[in-house]
Amino acid sequence: MFWADDITEQIQNRFADRIKNGEELVVRDEKTASGRVHIGSLRAAAIHGLVAQVLNEKGVKAKFLFEINDTDPMDGFPVGLDESFRKYMGQPLYTIPSPDGKAKNFAEFYAGEYKKVIESIDFKPEFYRLSDLYQAGKFNDVIRLALEHADQIREIYKRVAKSEKPDTWFPLNVVCPKCGKVGTTHVSDFDGETVAFECLPDQVSWAEGCGEKGRISPFDGQATLPWKVEWAAKWAVVGVDIEGAGKDHYTKGGSRDVSRAICEEVFKHSSPFDIPHEFVLVGGKKMSSSKGSGASAKEISDLLPQEITRLLLVGKPPKRAIDFDPTGDTIPNLFDEFDRLEKIYFEGDESKADFARQYQICFDFNDLPDQKPIFRPRFRDLAFLVQVPHVDIAEKLEEMKEAPLTSDEKDASQRRIEYVQKWLNEQAPEKFIFKISDELPIDKSEFTEENKKVLEKILEFFESHQEVYGHDLHGFFHELKEELALAPRDVFVPIYKAFLGRESGPKAGFLLSALDRDFVISRLKEIL
Repeated sequence: MFWADDITEQIQNRFADRIKNGEELVVRDEKTASGRVHIGSLRAAAIHGLVAQVLNEKGVKAKFLFEINDTDPMDGFPVGLDESFRKYMGQPLYTIPSPDGKAKNFAEFYAGEYKKVIESIDFKPEFYRLSDLYQAGKFNDVIRLALEHADQIREIYKRVAKSEKPDTWFPLNVVCPKCGKVGTTHVSDFDGETVAFECLPDQVSWAEGCGEKGRISPFDGQATLPWKVEWAAKWAVVGVDIEGAGKDHYTKGGSRDVSRAICEEVFKHSSPFDIPHEFVLVGGKKMSSSKGSGASAKEISDLLPQEITRLLLVGKPPKRAIDFDPTGDTIPNLFDEFDRLEKIYFEGDESKADFARQYQICFDFNDLPDQKPIFRPRFRDLAFLVQVPHVDIAEKLEEMKEAPLTSDEKDASQRRIEYVQKWLNEQAPEKFIFKISDELPIDKSEFTEENKKVLEKILEFFESHQEVYGHDLHGFFHELKEELALAPRDVFVPIYKAFLGRESGPKAGFLLSALDRDFVISRLKEIL
């Protein structure tokens, strides 16, 4: 069973009574808008979005809410941000000006880009801003409960996380009315209506408080909850039924355990159905938004078509890590995998139902392809063809198909060519970059006698065939290997050396068939 069907089946069992009564389930995810959002953060949104999509497909009412967390303080300095923004360290993100002077605020500058990316891959959450809920008083009741039960929350931290809070610690972060910072304040008591606070110069290492003291109402957006308490509060306030998180939250006594206990014991609300997930890694490393490490979600969504981006993000079960390297083989492999899944989907083999389902999730279920499978040139083949001078790509594609292309196939090929060219221009590794030189790329002395025997046989083949096709060359190379008793490498390396000046490249038959016949003959004669 495909992972999303397995998870939604568990959800249907847990909420069977509510579903039977026609109640709507709430699936939620969030992102703190503190910097450019990397591709790893997009996985969580895609997982939650797909779960909501599959629930709806099964007739379960479910909505996907996505929170832009804009009340957190700026506690890290994004790469590339102007140094003049240092003065805002410690302020809530929604109170900081936009870096471009156009967006409503700092948070909206980054959130706007992320919102467009999520929508571009056909997940359609209802977006909301956390600051709006605080300012509208939606958190007033849970803030009151947290302050009135501060001793109980301290006990939960000690019992669950082995973290001991002093008796003077209250679970609240006041927005200082003088300097506007939220990360620097300490609350020491609650009288039922106001809290005593102090804005401390040395409360945190990344911002300096102004020293202001006094009492202030904690309600209507004048304060926020510390994040483990706030996470639990969000589940209760928003009425969340389903929400997962990255695996770093799931250590024993970690944030998920603490928030679950606070939600159930203090706020008297059931904690959500859980979907833990692994990270998207780049080169084996986890990414950070504020530190600028890793490929941004927008860059990757621009580099890949919608269906391939979705395959990347939700093709694997949530508990499996995704190692994504746009400068390696990842992107060609993703296109190959999509083509394989499409073939399986249209073949209708019930023994491969999970693979067919994997193809379906590459699309909005209301927009599944209904045509028969079409010919799609391999991404790798196109990556070579677009670099060959004077080649008629359409002619070569029809040769590969061994039939004329339909209008749908022409459109699909052109669309893929555009992504191939973008990848070659921006991310492709050196091994995918080819240059067919008018001059011999290496000295003739580098060809051994064994190399020359191979090239001589290839020359004879070209001289005896007026038309040379890739599939004919493939069969010829196999015969040549047997005739000369050579390993495959010993047949192909001389070809790559002769035309590319290296020892590897695209399929040798495809390479030579894409080149002008007279050019190939001339080059081989020059070497021999």
